[in-house]
Amino acid sequence: MNVIATELPDVLIIEPKVFGDERGFFYESFNAREFAQISGLQLQFVQDNHSRSQKGVLRGLHYQIEHAQGKLVRVTAGEVLDVAVDIRRSSPHFGKWASVHLSAENNRQLWIPPGFAHGFVVLSDSAEFLYKTTDYYTPSAERCIRWDDTELNIDWQLNGTPTLSAKDQNGKSLKEADLFP
Repeated sequence: MNVIATELPDVLIIEPKVFGDERGFFYESFNAREFAQISGLQLQFVQDNHSRSQKGVLRGLHYQIEHAQGKLVRVTAGEVLDVAVDIRRSSPHFGKWASVHLSAENNRQLWIPPGFAHGFVVLSDSAEFLYKTTDYYTPSAERCIRWDDTELNIDWQLNGTPTLSAKDQNGKSLKEADLFP
């Protein structure tokens, strides 16, 4: 397993060791002991989530204000542009974002710690997205920041308008959102 830093020191790209031959491939998508050794983080994941989305679907920017979730995300089919935004007011990186291409071909994963908003847009015809969380989904704590917030100015690498859920269409601006201290 290899760890690569992003523009945000707390957001990490994880590259697993992939063993392949003419039959296909194998890799450990998560090993708690090895993850702790390479990242310095002792984590307990409590929930796994799996979504499938079509090209142009944008999900985000989501977070939970209470029961904040750390997320280890990966793509098992297709390709997405994954985005993490630091929304901790006390952070020197507040309002900054990092983006990473995740795909079934590159097998990369992204660690997004609590205190960050998260979103992704599907770049392939469809994509299957899996993620582990460090806390349970709590609907009353869920929040959403607008994907197109002008203060964040995220480059989603879009050609046209994304397909959004009603929740994502009604996201708040960074200035209006409930944020972390």
